[in-house]
Amino acid sequence: MKKSFNSNASSLKVKGILKWLYPGIGIKRWILLVLVGLVFIIIGSFFLRNEEFVLFQVLDSIGLLCGIIILILGIKGIIRFFINAEVPSSKSNELVDIVFQRKQLSRGPKIVTIGGGTGLSVILSGLKQYTSNITAIVTVADDGGSSGRLRQEFDILPPGDIRNCLVALADAPALMRDLFQFRFDTTSELGGHSFGNLFITVMTRLTGDFEKAIKETSKVLALKGQVIPSTLNNVQLVAQHKDGSTTVGEASITNARRPINKVSLQPDKPAATPDAIKAIEEAQVIVLGPGSLYTSIVPNLLIKEITEAISSSGAIKVYVCNVMTQPGETDGFSVSDHIKVLVNHSHPRILDYCVINSGEIPKYMLERYSGQSSCPVINDKKKIESMGYRVIEDDFVVTDDVIRHDPERLARIVIGLLDEI
Repeated sequence: MKKSFNSNASSLKVKGILKWLYPGIGIKRWILLVLVGLVFIIIGSFFLRNEEFVLFQVLDSIGLLCGIIILILGIKGIIRFFINAEVPSSKSNELVDIVFQRKQLSRGPKIVTIGGGTGLSVILSGLKQYTSNITAIVTVADDGGSSGRLRQEFDILPPGDIRNCLVALADAPALMRDLFQFRFDTTSELGGHSFGNLFITVMTRLTGDFEKAIKETSKVLALKGQVIPSTLNNVQLVAQHKDGSTTVGEASITNARRPINKVSLQPDKPAATPDAIKAIEEAQVIVLGPGSLYTSIVPNLLIKEITEAISSSGAIKVYVCNVMTQPGETDGFSVSDHIKVLVNHSHPRILDYCVINSGEIPKYMLERYSGQSSCPVINDKKKIESMGYRVIEDDFVVTDDVIRHDPERLARIVIGLLDEI
């Protein structure tokens, strides 16, 4: 019986190996090239050692050299085949370029970004051009839209902010990234859901674990870095307003449009994800934001272990302040007001630098945002410096349909801070 089992196992292995020779896979030509090269090398070496005439020795040497060149080309083709299979989005066809790029990125600085929403995905898309050692620590307090519906129906953590960060760090083809961001129209039963949210939900059900589902999804998207939820506890955000009222739930807090005094989490002592703490401890740079102050950044800092890890870290700590105020959260706020909120909810040593936009915003965009009760965040640089923090000003604004930070310029600033160490 045991002999029969071993025989079947050997047969399966042979079949697995033979699959590589199926038509259309594209590796046979390179294997053949390697074999031809080896034949030339073996024949050339044999006759070169036994040939007495100089002319024939030269011809044998040429044959040996051709064999070496053919062998190298074959090996190069096989390696490129596997790299393209693993990373299909590689823009360069040159193996040396692909290997060099991946090596350079793998040696890049260890950077941790903390936040959520679309704001965090902006800086991630810029940073991944400089390093693959990126960790995005993302809030899981979202309870609105597609994420909120999936959270309620399937009892999972909200996938929306996680999805945005996964797509931002993805090295997969553009079509795959577009697929994950595809949102079903409101006329269908899946109306409002994005494909990526549904994918992560299905992966969670299949693996039985949200964290594992994210890791498996990361493999599908060939991530340059990793995305980690700040906690695996099913938390809700609670806001205490300045008028004494209380609002529960992230979406409700924004919609309430009442000035916020402070926010907290329920349950009040969620455990930090171990991988998040490890990433913070190893980080060379820690970036907070950009993103919604009370609903994207602060929820991560309400986790005691994360705040303690950041405040005790020797890394460069940077807060990227939003360009525009957010209705219902930061109406009329200055940059120093943002910093006060961060510090009051965490610790004074959670940042060293504050990045502020000094660029001019087009008038037509200001008018559009004014209609949404949003205006530029007030730049009070001197007040920030009096609080003990250094200010970095630059023109970070990019305007298309919305006002956002320029990801490349922002990434250059962050990477440039490492030169000051």
